[in-house]
Amino acid sequence: MVFTGIVEEMGEVVSVERKADLEMWDGSKSEGFVLKIKCKVALQGAYIGCSIAVNGTCLTVTQFDSEAFEVNCAPETLRRTDLGDLKTGDLVNLERSMAATDRNSGHFVQGHVDEAGKILKFTPEGDSLWVRISLSDEILPFVIPKGYIAVDGTSLTVCEVNRREKWFNLMLIAHTQKCIVIPKKKVGERVNLEADCMGKYAATAVGNVRQELKEVTQQLRLTQVVAFVALCAAALSLKAARTA
Repeated sequence: MVFTGIVEEMGEVVSVERKADLEMWDGSKSEGFVLKIKCKVALQGAYIGCSIAVNGTCLTVTQFDSEAFEVNCAPETLRRTDLGDLKTGDLVNLERSMAATDRNSGHFVQGHVDEAGKILKFTPEGDSLWVRISLSDEILPFVIPKGYIAVDGTSLTVCEVNRREKWFNLMLIAHTQKCIVIPKKKVGERVNLEADCMGKYAATAVGNVRQELKEVTQQLRLTQVVAFVALCAAALSLKAARTA
């Protein structure tokens, strides 16, 4: 199950609640964070347990009716994303999970947000809009010029990356500006970032190979040292035997 990063609509936050009486698996009660979001498109085909990306965060629908749906946000979700910043009336990007028969006009987006970056700057150029966003060392290695990144769930192309100052920028065309929440935010507000998962998998695989090569190299060097010591010992023994 993945998303495409092509936002289907902007929903409106109806309520943001911290409930102290959410029922756990064993019948006990615990505190939880619940979002209720009003929308139209995302409700088409909805069912309890289906996945909807809210600002790029894959969340499970726990309740819905003809006008809105509810999702619970785990503590890890609130730590990693901008969802804890939401308030009633805010707009959010929404996308249903991709069906097997769908075209993917964006890229493979898991809905597993890496972190929330901050909007540093908006700069218009013609009818397009430059957006500069901060990011941390954690995902910096996976963000490359002309590569993919999901920002609040929107599949976008990275234009520039400043590794020293830890920011990247992207350009939004006029159509995209009308369809997503990013241009409606202010400088200093947070946006969810998910680096390209294919790049992360590739980097992990290469990293594992490098580690294995390092271990093999270390073992080879140790073997060479042991062989050299053994050879020296043999030579000394032979020399001592001849002397005797």
